[in-house]
Amino acid sequence: MTLAYLCILICMLIPIYWAGVSKKNSTLTYNNNSPRDHLNQLSGKGKNAYCAEQNCYETFPPFVAAVIIAHLLGHNQFIIDILAVSFVFCRVLHGVFYIQEKGNLRSISYIVGLTCVIALFFAG
Repeated sequence: MTLAYLCILICMLIPIYWAGVSKKNSTLTYNNNSPRDHLNQLSGKGKNAYCAEQNCYETFPPFVAAVIIAHLLGHNQFIIDILAVSFVFCRVLHGVFYIQEKGNLRSISYIVGLTCVIALFFAG
């Protein structure tokens, strides 16, 4: 397994962490019959963590596609790995900045991460 493939696994787990942060900041007790009831009660950091979670789901498919395509095209493995690790780093920063309500830094981390995904297609 390459480091870039491992980054796919890590990116799959990041939104689960943000979901936990969101639920931790909810005022409702957990109800397994209606696990999303807390969403209407979220505010502040809890709501921002939920938004960070949702954004992870939005950026995950293009990242996975880019990593797989870069491998299939036989691009330089070192460059693929660097771009994939950089994307993971940006995703973590994006979530942290989202929760801390640092909009400009959040946007920068998003753009850098998106640039990494685009670069994966041309990493040869």
